[in-house]
Amino acid sequence: MLDRLRAKLGAARRRARRIERREFAELRQWAEDTSNLLHLTTLLLVPMLIALVTQITNLTDLSFLLFPPLASGAYTLFSDPQGQYSSPRAFVGGLVAGALAGWAALELSLLGVGGVSTGAISPLSAGLSIMLCGGLTWLASVEEPAAFSTALLVLVSARGDAVLVFGTTVDPAAAYVVAVAVSGSLVAGAFTVWRTRFYEERARYLYGTTQADDHVLVPMRGETSEATAFFGARLAAAHDAGKVVLLDIVDDAEMAVAERAVSADHGAATPGDLPDSVRASFDGDFEEEVSDRAAAAAVERLEPHAAEIRARFDVPCEVVVAADGDPARVAVETARATNSDLIVTPYETEDGLLSPFAREVFAGPLDAVAFRSTTGVHTWRRVLVLVARPGDSAHAMIDFAERLAGESGGVSVCTCIDAESERRRAETKLANLVETTTGPVETRVARSEVTAFLGANADAYDLVLMGSSGDRSAASRLVSPPTFERIQDVQCDVAIVDRGNADHEVRVLREG
Repeated sequence: MLDRLRAKLGAARRRARRIERREFAELRQWAEDTSNLLHLTTLLLVPMLIALVTQITNLTDLSFLLFPPLASGAYTLFSDPQGQYSSPRAFVGGLVAGALAGWAALELSLLGVGGVSTGAISPLSAGLSIMLCGGLTWLASVEEPAAFSTALLVLVSARGDAVLVFGTTVDPAAAYVVAVAVSGSLVAGAFTVWRTRFYEERARYLYGTTQADDHVLVPMRGETSEATAFFGARLAAAHDAGKVVLLDIVDDAEMAVAERAVSADHGAATPGDLPDSVRASFDGDFEEEVSDRAAAAAVERLEPHAAEIRARFDVPCEVVVAADGDPARVAVETARATNSDLIVTPYETEDGLLSPFAREVFAGPLDAVAFRSTTGVHTWRRVLVLVARPGDSAHAMIDFAERLAGESGGVSVCTCIDAESERRRAETKLANLVETTTGPVETRVARSEVTAFLGANADAYDLVLMGSSGDRSAASRLVSPPTFERIQDVQCDVAIVDRGNADHEVRVLREG
């Protein structure tokens, strides 16, 4: 009874950990969209900063009128870190310039410029404060929308009594200017640290491919397996810890050849012709001898490819031969056993659709790439990345493109739109995607259907990278087939990228 209860508790803990890992992975993937990250930041960080400033001002007698421009300015900073108004200098300088302009307008009104109305703010003083604010921010190049609110709020704060700041009585207008400068500097400092230490380095924390996908497993299948191996090796060689594993799965035909070879060594044409006395002379089982002969033949075939990869790309390369079995399951199990985090497989089709092997690898827990070699080249200097939406797949493709193109190559990131009204949003999406790249990346927004765009422009590139559409529903894929299934005539190499889900067990593994 007690053992059964412990087993149930252990199963519940494991289930909870799986759910926790899955939720964390989904949250990280959601945050890889820059717009989502910025929304999350403004939702959490800006309120914390305002609360901190509020706590500090509670120690004094400063006016609450300080907070409206501070909150709106902080939102402007964090919601668009690379925007026109996202300079810490302009933020603080603009707020202070606005407060000084309002203070100056107030002093002029006391001298009779605009008149002074008891219990009310002079309209002319209000207009004068805005004019002075516009002039000051323009001349000082610290234009900031929130500055105009501080210019007016000084006039309101000045109507109160003298302010007590840390035991000292201060004119309310002067106290407001100082408070704006101090609180604005606090927010600007927090923004600078966040932008330089996290936002501009977010690829290190959020985008998994920039630090992973450097141990590459290549199932050597089909006529283009050699080109696929070189493709995987170039991806791995971009990282110092890169490694390539070439996998061959011995099939029935190869086992039959090995059986005949073992039989011939003992003077028989077929295994059935071997006398019992000869069979008994084997050190081990006859089938084991055949398996060893088939494995040795496979290693002999793969070793020249491995040697060329080591010499050409200066990256370690191993050869693994597996016994006959379900190919997708064997590939995933071998990847795990060799600590590989990316599977690069030749692009295979059946009746124009992706082969069952490739589909099952895409459904598995590891990142995967299906590579279609049409040109036979082993270098890809001009790479086009087709992006449908922001997210982890888009960042993975851009990272792969940079690895393949190298420092001397060129990368273009493109998205297609249906209407001109979508252009501005598409340009912003691409700009957010390429902000974290290490080299120059061209962005293109094409008002065209994807297949038509590729038909007209693919010849200018060595390689096209696109997503696997794995996040689309089956109904959506039935109505509109994935792009890679509609570009069979494109005359350049194509790579289909699929991001794996570490908490999703591949179907073939469950069946095994």
